[in-house]
Amino acid sequence: MMLKDKIAIVTGGRQGIGQGIALALAQEGCRVVVSDLDQADCQKVVTEIEKMGGEALAVKCDVSKKAEIDDLIAQTLKKFGRLDIMINNAGIFPFQAFADLNEEDWDKVLNINLKSVFLGSQAAAKVMPNGGRIVSTSSVAASLGFSGLTHYCASKGGVSAFTRALALELADRQITVNAVAPGATDTPGINQGLDEQAKKQTVAAIPLHRLATPDDIAQTVVFLASDKAAYITGQTIVVDGGWMLR
Repeated sequence: MMLKDKIAIVTGGRQGIGQGIALALAQEGCRVVVSDLDQADCQKVVTEIEKMGGEALAVKCDVSKKAEIDDLIAQTLKKFGRLDIMINNAGIFPFQAFADLNEEDWDKVLNINLKSVFLGSQAAAKVMPNGGRIVSTSSVAASLGFSGLTHYCASKGGVSAFTRALALELADRQITVNAVAPGATDTPGINQGLDEQAKKQTVAAIPLHRLATPDDIAQTVVFLASDKAAYITGQTIVVDGGWMLR
């Protein structure tokens, strides 16, 4: 129970990696606020946590809007009294050729994937005690290029760069700021974005010969959120089965 009685927010927590993170945090004794655009889906994750004997809260939130992030923090404080861990996980990766991108498409991805990390981190840091944890979801796309995902690659590169800079600003308060960079992960998003042939080609390029599971990513997040990682800050930890080594 590395996180017993800690309070955490997980954005994008209704499915995929976010759901895996919420469940893994709860398994370590954390009380979890599950946040996403769909309140009903968030409540399903909360119910699963409660069946495990944990405590959780579902909060509908559009992470690209400051007012809704502020409300998310306020509801967390009202329910649990404090905030120890902020997990900025919400993100989208719609495949789209660069030539077809318009300003609205670009802004939507950057707002959800990058602006939300700024808003969530700033709001969380204002109410965190000394020794808090901020962990954001970056991607191997922060370092690699992927055709059809120029907006996504730009957003995740921004998450990793933001993480490094914010770690310096919050170090005096012993708030660590880190990111995880998942490789290809078995989630609803990737299953919608890649056909079976593309998934087979991706798996073939991964030295461990499988896609990551949400729990593979979540366990790294749990570590970074715990006291075991108290001396790690400003880092982006790659969790990709060796994919980038290729």
